[in-house]
Amino acid sequence: MGIISWIVLGLLAGAVAKLLLPGRDPGGFIGTTVIGIAGAFIGGWISARYLDRPITNHFYDGATWTAAIGGSLVLLVGYRILFGHSRR
Repeated sequence: MGIISWIVLGLLAGAVAKLLLPGRDPGGFIGTTVIGIAGAFIGGWISARYLDRPITNHFYDGATWTAAIGGSLVLLVGYRILFGHSRR
């Protein structure tokens, strides 16, 4: 998959992560979008590097989506923990 595919996957993974973890985010829509894209990249890298599950070249592969959504969820939770109290 190319870089554009990973960005699109990250946008969609960020939206899915937001659906799975509803609530108010400190960064709003833009922050959640950036977290989704970064989560897709990080999730794919961790999956290929440490879990011995290389990301295939197919956009519709389940492992690719699981890694991207998992990475987005982890980053979204971490972002909420670090910056969630700054808007109160």
